[in-house]
Amino acid sequence: MAQEFRLTGWHVLAGFVAAFGIIITVNVVMAVNAVRTFPGLEVKNSYVASQTFDADRAAQEALGWNVTLKTDGDLLRLSIRDDLGHPVQVAGLGGILGRATNVSQDQTPVWTFDGQDYVANTGVLGQGYWNLRLQAEAQDGTTFKQRLQIYVK
Repeated sequence: MAQEFRLTGWHVLAGFVAAFGIIITVNVVMAVNAVRTFPGLEVKNSYVASQTFDADRAAQEALGWNVTLKTDGDLLRLSIRDDLGHPVQVAGLGGILGRATNVSQDQTPVWTFDGQDYVANTGVLGQGYWNLRLQAEAQDGTTFKQRLQIYVK
């Protein structure tokens, strides 16, 4: 006759240790990967940045720029228009194109103005969401910053 299984305290303890061990291991692995791939801070000191935020935003909004971003094969097309819909030629243009969650694919586009839009050769971008952290300078010296998101199919 087969011996009947008896659930003891040691069996319950082993089950709890195994279950929580798996949960803790998964959490540690996910936390390490999140910290390792995090792109970093937006600003070094958020309090200092907040002191001029409203004035900077008002100056940027006073420019009246409408900015859009599109991909065309291996070209990135940045359109900057004024309130009347005319193309805007800026004094300076820069930015970083990359993924939102890691910096391994970041690139700095080199922009050229074609009379209508700013165009940069980025190579073929991989599928998914991309962010352009744009920084432009108007002819009057006003700084314009905007994060533009684009989805590549």
